[in-house]
Amino acid sequence: MAAAGGLGAVLSNLPGKSAIAAATDDEKPATNIADALKYPKTGLSMPGKFPGKVVKVVDPQSVSEDKPVKSVTYRMLSDAMLQLTGAASLKEAWLMFVQPGEKIGLKLNPIGGKLLSTSHELVQSVIEQLIDAGISKENLMLWDRREFQLHEAGFTPENYPGIAISGTEKKDADGSYYNKEGRLYSEDMIDKDWFYYADVDGQYDDYTLPFMVNNGKYSYFSKICTQELDKIINLPILKNAGASITLCLKNLGYGVITNTGRLHAKLWGDTSAEVCCFPPVRDKVVLNIVDGLRGCYQGGPGANPQYICNYNTLLVGTDAVAVDRIGYDIVLKKRIAEEIQQEDSPRGRQFMEYAAQLGLGEADITKIDLVEI
Repeated sequence: MAAAGGLGAVLSNLPGKSAIAAATDDEKPATNIADALKYPKTGLSMPGKFPGKVVKVVDPQSVSEDKPVKSVTYRMLSDAMLQLTGAASLKEAWLMFVQPGEKIGLKLNPIGGKLLSTSHELVQSVIEQLIDAGISKENLMLWDRREFQLHEAGFTPENYPGIAISGTEKKDADGSYYNKEGRLYSEDMIDKDWFYYADVDGQYDDYTLPFMVNNGKYSYFSKICTQELDKIINLPILKNAGASITLCLKNLGYGVITNTGRLHAKLWGDTSAEVCCFPPVRDKVVLNIVDGLRGCYQGGPGANPQYICNYNTLLVGTDAVAVDRIGYDIVLKKRIAEEIQQEDSPRGRQFMEYAAQLGLGEADITKIDLVEI
């Protein structure tokens, strides 16, 4: 790395601690982040067309009886897209990021099931606006790491006719993760040409392995990300993860690779940042839309009913780091108000600061152009 000149200088200044489980420089396992940084960026690479800019839309009417209101959600998204881009029309705004003929994936977060997943009201609004902009329904895909979690959250062919629904980790109609030859269906969904290496060994029992796909020190990228999609629109939820958050970077970093269980102890935040540096993510994610209509401030990233709240908010931007930074303050304010924590914990922001040093976006709150509606 030292021989790489500027790259060595960048890496030598990177923090050696993750957001949740801080590790000393000596403890931080080696990764292949240097491989990712060798690839030149494109014109659409993160932080995208509008670095450092975040549009925050708040409407108290967006949730009624703990259910998002579709008409209000659609309007909030429209306002955000126009404000972010400065476009004269909604169609023009969307066509700044995607074009007819491209395969476009909406990266959802269904881990909370029907209780707290990316809302159907937001997903439907995005789909309708894309179709109105000239994007064919047949070129859209709803996807996440685990296809069966999408189904459990209501993202099914019946509810979204004509739109592909897929995941890296799959099981068949009988509930089996293995085909007749005893091979995981998920193994056919990974691209071994693209991987995130970390010097941490993952070894899983028979129950856990289908959720990880492989053991060892390599996390392979999903073919959905590397081969099937041209553009990605990221739709995470406004949720906490301890004293930190699990929004844009985490939805991508842990959503596009296998064998993630091994990474939480010493590389939680580092993984969220480093995986996003690889071209299949960095160069394809053109827009982030955080679903903050309903979210949580404790118990995340799962769904604990007592900590779910109505933020009545959408956050929109091409800069995933800046969007996460704004979302962090929203969750922090709620946690302090609920007396979950007393003050900001700098460790909760470390992964965003690390991502900024990797060139993925802006983490300095004083340099973020926040537009509030």
